[in-house]
Amino acid sequence: MASDQADLTTIVRAKYGEAARRVLEVAAPAAESCCAPLNSCCGGAAFNGSVDPITSNLYVNGERELLPDAAVLASLGCGNPTALAELREGEVVLDLGSGGGIDVLLSARRVGPTGMVYGLDMTDDMLELAGRNAAEAGVRNVEFLQGRIEEIPLPDASVDVIISNCVINLSGDKRRVLAEAFRVLKPGGRFAVSDVVVRGAVPPAVRRSMELWVGCVAGALEEQEFRTLLAESGFIDIDIEPTRVYRSEDARQFLEESGIDVTANLAEIDGTFMAAFVRATRPAAAPAAAPAAPTTP
Repeated sequence: MASDQADLTTIVRAKYGEAARRVLEVAAPAAESCCAPLNSCCGGAAFNGSVDPITSNLYVNGERELLPDAAVLASLGCGNPTALAELREGEVVLDLGSGGGIDVLLSARRVGPTGMVYGLDMTDDMLELAGRNAAEAGVRNVEFLQGRIEEIPLPDASVDVIISNCVINLSGDKRRVLAEAFRVLKPGGRFAVSDVVVRGAVPPAVRRSMELWVGCVAGALEEQEFRTLLAESGFIDIDIEPTRVYRSEDARQFLEESGIDVTANLAEIDGTFMAAFVRATRPAAAPAAAPAAPTTP
């Protein structure tokens, strides 16, 4: 089991490092086009002219205009957690698997100069890209940390909100990720992530495909399992809100690129995968016990 998790970590680091390097190499010419040669979220090859149903149309024009082009090009998510997390002025936010920094930069603007946003990523090239993007955007209330989401390098009860964008599904130890998220959240802190979630059975061929795992699909948790793991980690007020349901045709490209028999599997996965916004809360600290009434002599 530990070996499988190590293998998965190596594959994820390699794929997302490659994506970051390609953005760093083509950032200037790619800014002229939305069709930059970049790996899709679902582990596909270089951009081939099709529209990725998972990564497409996640950020509105007003948000994109505030960001460096390279941050937008490096976005490999499945949602827009900053738009749904209801961030407040002065809050401390942690983005798990921050990549090129798009959600960190958007969050930093929402929490304002009195707030702070940490971006955690294990990939050297993504951290380099994120640092460049923050400098270009002139955003100062951010800090990018190197590390794994299973071992968050922050103290207990130090964060108001945890966000993430299609990253938790990439972990081979999701229970550990959620336990760490609970640990670093302050009492009353909010877990507010976008992720791919499964409804129903998944064909074995899809589950076996590491390429699809690295791309937000085969590693996705089943909805009830996600709820159970959150509850067992101590979270309350758990809610999973679908934001985009993927139809069978959405998956055709990814299945074909991974060498999976499209004819045999396409109908089985229709509506099975969805992008969802997952909310939960760490319970507030228990109120202090009332002082004991004085005893009557």
